[in-house]
Amino acid sequence: MAVDKYILTEALSAILGVTVKLQSDCKDSDGAIKLDITSLTTLALLGYDAFMLVAQPVSFLTSLLTGWFIGDQKKSQETPKNESASSSLRKKLFVIPDDFFDPKFDFDFTNMSESDECTRGDEPYKRPYSWMRFALKVRDKYPDGNAWLGTDGWRSRSAPGEWPVSYHGTGLKEAEGIIQSHYKAGDRQAYGRGIYSSPDIKVSDVYAESKSFISQKNGKTYKVIMQNRINPKKREIKNKDIWLVPIPEGTSAAKEKEIVESSIRPYGLLLKEVEGKKTCSQN
Repeated sequence: MAVDKYILTEALSAILGVTVKLQSDCKDSDGAIKLDITSLTTLALLGYDAFMLVAQPVSFLTSLLTGWFIGDQKKSQETPKNESASSSLRKKLFVIPDDFFDPKFDFDFTNMSESDECTRGDEPYKRPYSWMRFALKVRDKYPDGNAWLGTDGWRSRSAPGEWPVSYHGTGLKEAEGIIQSHYKAGDRQAYGRGIYSSPDIKVSDVYAESKSFISQKNGKTYKVIMQNRINPKKREIKNKDIWLVPIPEGTSAAKEKEIVESSIRPYGLLLKEVEGKKTCSQN
């Protein structure tokens, strides 16, 4: 798989909506926000506000208070009229350690046939055919051990205590818009607020369009999706393609973080090379 760590940081930047760099690539990381595996979960699934409120509560609340007391004048002076909120966020630097990825668990599914039948967490595992998986270093990062990941190596059957696999290509705020237009129950009501993912990579692929990017490293265009494990005791199966981790309206940022980290955990970054289409701008 001819993809280096620089392109993987570009992929993280695209899916998170912020600028991500390796620590070794930063000459001056003063003011950079440190991002580890567990905080990645909060940022990827809950968004920047929830991440900052939990990770840097004092500085984030100070910035909010500044906005409330000073009003929009300061913001308008700092952000040009033609600059979106997301492009403004990209000026914030997030730094990941050089061992953020775990190459020994990388796997190239691009040229594999869809003939193999597998299970993970005692449920069918639809492998991400036509994608490349780049593993995140998640072992020993959570307090409840590694059973949720299963055992190492190729196997067609589940391991005890293992969580099923799901795919996720959008954050909570974006998902709230998606559920209003696409994820409908039989009575045409949205399934509710929370983290949506799918056991089928093809379903998540539909919502990954906005997460494509042109690499500054090689000029190629890629789509990016998160591969996760999801706690079967804490997700709701809405239909065969949609799983939901419910997060009620009004839940505090700290509680949201607790719910998400005990319910759904990214463990792989999936990339697919595509023809140049609509893309997220980089930096």
